[in-house]
Amino acid sequence: MTTTAHNPSTPSTERGAEQSYEQRLQTLSEASVEQHFDAFVDIDWDNPELAIDENDERWILPDNDMLGRSDWYKSLPVKEQIRVGLYRQANTTKVGSQFEQLLISGLMNYCFGLPNGNPEFRYSMHEATEECHHIQMFQEFVNRTGAKVRGGTIAFRGLSLVMPTFARFLPVAFFFGVLAGEEPIDHVQKSVLRQGANTPPLLQRIMQIHVAEEARHIGFAHQYLARHTPRLRAPRRFLVSLTVPVLMRWLCDEILKPSKYAQKQMGIPDEVMKDVFWENPDSRKFLRDLFGDVRMLVEEAGLMNPAARRMWRKMKIDGRPSRYRSEPATAAA
Repeated sequence: MTTTAHNPSTPSTERGAEQSYEQRLQTLSEASVEQHFDAFVDIDWDNPELAIDENDERWILPDNDMLGRSDWYKSLPVKEQIRVGLYRQANTTKVGSQFEQLLISGLMNYCFGLPNGNPEFRYSMHEATEECHHIQMFQEFVNRTGAKVRGGTIAFRGLSLVMPTFARFLPVAFFFGVLAGEEPIDHVQKSVLRQGANTPPLLQRIMQIHVAEEARHIGFAHQYLARHTPRLRAPRRFLVSLTVPVLMRWLCDEILKPSKYAQKQMGIPDEVMKDVFWENPDSRKFLRDLFGDVRMLVEEAGLMNPAARRMWRKMKIDGRPSRYRSEPATAAA
């Protein structure tokens, strides 16, 4: 005799979950109204204390930067450490600016098809507004460094023409892509701020603003995915489960690993690039630690099937999931 599994979901519980989701989005939207930043109001760009000094030793990369802790970097003369450190910060910031431009384009594509009254529309507009200010402060920082940076790889910049369209037709994949770009930079910036590293004041102020608002953006992506991923049909859910770790690794590399052009500009030898990104044990642990929160979300959304686990291992970003959002990095292979 066969039995049919009982589905505990009822219309009333579904309505309750929908109301709870909408209330959380309302809270995020109200927070964006009550606390937000303006790139040219909340940063005193003309303050001499925030000026970029090309001889300032605070541009030397800290140990929580994988390149900064390498023996190659530490062996450079101080002047060269400063030059490479300033260039790396400028290039990473440029990639962040490019990524957030793609994010805004994707949000606009996604929102274009939303019905009237959908709370995701209002919150997405708040997020897009905040991302515009992030792009402005990122680009202003890059301009003031004078560094000849290009940001992402040729492939990343080329795919920028089509990636935003995914948001309308494959929104779950798009929002996982959002986390793939936001989680690594958020992890690194929080690490710098927590450790109180001797960071140049302008860069520190930019990080403070970015981390404060990215908390909402990452929170929304988590809420959206937790709500919508379980609703996917089984074949699409399986495909997404295999796609997520690939997205995570690809966009993490775009943001944290210098492109060939940037490598050449900084003078990083090939063997150092290979070791630092991501062959040595410290860098592998760092890479895994970046995605503890995403692994938690994937587990909760039912996407961590045996095939997906193998893909996470293949991408070298497997490990235990976080127990709660923003748990200090302790992931193990």
